[in-house]
Amino acid sequence: MRHRLLGVMLAAAVLATASVLSAHHSVAGQFDLSKQVTLKGVVSKVDWVNPHIYLHLDVKGDDGRVVTWSLGTVPTAMARRGGLTRESIAGASGEVVTVECNPARNGTEHLGWVKTITYADGRRYELSGR
Repeated sequence: MRHRLLGVMLAAAVLATASVLSAHHSVAGQFDLSKQVTLKGVVSKVDWVNPHIYLHLDVKGDDGRVVTWSLGTVPTAMARRGGLTRESIAGASGEVVTVECNPARNGTEHLGWVKTITYADGRRYELSGR
């Protein structure tokens, strides 16, 4: 009976873990790490959430139109370890920043993965997580 209970518990643990692992996605699977785009724009919104922080950046194109880029980045704990807090990034709302990012692999426009963010005062944060 004891072995049967252990087997059932082990099977339940494997099934629970499998669903979590299959739900996770890789940065390299979604974003083209061989390409880099540099954007300069105004932070319009910050979603400080797990599993990844999202930064929304209003960028003026060559034609004068403003488009909003949705930029994923590292989880909140990694950002904090790198010196970036919710307050410091949310405080950037309305501020012009320069972002280096990798564009979406599937060609989705205005979607990227943040490598670095540089503030007007020179503060620079490496957020690639790689």
